[in-house]
Formats: sequence, structure tokens, C-alpha cells
Amino acid sequence: MPKIYFIKKEVGIMYEYKFVKVRFRGLKLEPEEDYEALVNKYAKEGWRLIQILTPPTVGYGIIGYYEFVFERQI
Repeated sequence: MPKIYFIKKEVGIMYEYKFVKVRFRGLKLEPEEDYEALVNKYAKEGWRLIQILTPPTVGYGIIGYYEFVFERQI
């Protein structure tokens, strides 16, 4: 996936964004990764969680994954 950059014009600060999908598995739809561990892992690398996206639902209102959006200043 290409890196995405954003510049805040008023300050001239540039940010890099990372999108991480956490899929659900099994009949109980348990996440493949522990959310807290995921956020802590990226925080140690200098990333900040800014949003969690949910895709449109598929059959019976079930979602297949969450997408975590992280940012860090570059």
C-alpha cells in the first residue's frame, strides 16, 4: 500500500498514515489480533491512533474487519 502524506499548511508539519486491518475469524467472529496490543505496538514506533473504520456489513449485519488508522509526524 502506498504511503499517504498530509501537510498542515498553517504549520508546515507533514504526517504519514498507516492503515491496519484486523479481520474477524470463526463463528464467534473473534479478532485475529488483540486491539490493545496492536495499538501499543504502533505507539512504541511513534504512531498515534486517530480512527477506527468499519466497512459496510455483509450478510446478517456482520462485519469482516476493522481498519485502524495511525498517524505520525515525519
